[in-house]
Amino acid sequence: MTFGKRLAAALDARGSLCVGIDPHAALLEAWGLTDDADGLARFADICVAAVADRAAVVKPQSAFFERFGSRGIAVLERTVAGAREAGALVLLDVKRGDIGSTMTAYAAAYLDPSAPLASDAITVSPYLGVGSLQPVFDLVDAHGVGAFVLAATSNPEAPQLQHASTSTSSTVAQTVVDEIGSRNVGADPLGSLGVVIGATVAPGTVDVSALHGPILAPGVGAQGGTADDVRRVFGAAMPDVVPAVSREVLRHGPDTAALRAAVERLAEDFAFLRG
Repeated sequence: MTFGKRLAAALDARGSLCVGIDPHAALLEAWGLTDDADGLARFADICVAAVADRAAVVKPQSAFFERFGSRGIAVLERTVAGAREAGALVLLDVKRGDIGSTMTAYAAAYLDPSAPLASDAITVSPYLGVGSLQPVFDLVDAHGVGAFVLAATSNPEAPQLQHASTSTSSTVAQTVVDEIGSRNVGADPLGSLGVVIGATVAPGTVDVSALHGPILAPGVGAQGGTADDVRRVFGAAMPDVVPAVSREVLRHGPDTAALRAAVERLAEDFAFLRG
């Protein structure tokens, strides 16, 4: 089964929410945990237990694990495996982007089913050219996995690059969306290649009518994005939107019941996306 089909089924069954697992130093401290691999492991275990059997998608941010070296990567491996075992789709947030054999190695590290960090999907950066991501696209086709390509992100630095016009008068962001859409043609109900478009971008920033794939929408909650923003920005594409939240859920930790309640409340807030 393709990632697009698995994602559509998960969104129908569990709601449209993607919950980030972002164990940055300030959050470990807020949870009363040590800022080391042991604190990281405790944080990740609580998150998996609290949200992975409820959220459709769980999104660990690799950088917060990588900073602890090999012990942190070992925790990430366990986190990815545990979340998948609990029924969540794991979108590993790595934002990799390179060329040739290097991109092939990145793709294999996260999308080959035999890899220690095998995930359901990853985030990737297209700014060496969308075509440079071909090794990722190849594994998406081969293994029924997925990828979300950065297009119009929610960070304030993004417009200088992403909204710039290309030689065809399209914006860089629109070019990314159009190229990904061309690779999803014929997919039913969703393609396995998605894009990342912030919930806080201005309506009309990009046209996603021909995307045929999922839209990861960060910027919800602590970054200021609301359900009304999602309606305004995405319009008719709302059924394909996966709002990404992190701080809005994680601020309720380390209490497992409070974390669970936050996921359920936010899933309900976005229930309109699936009609």
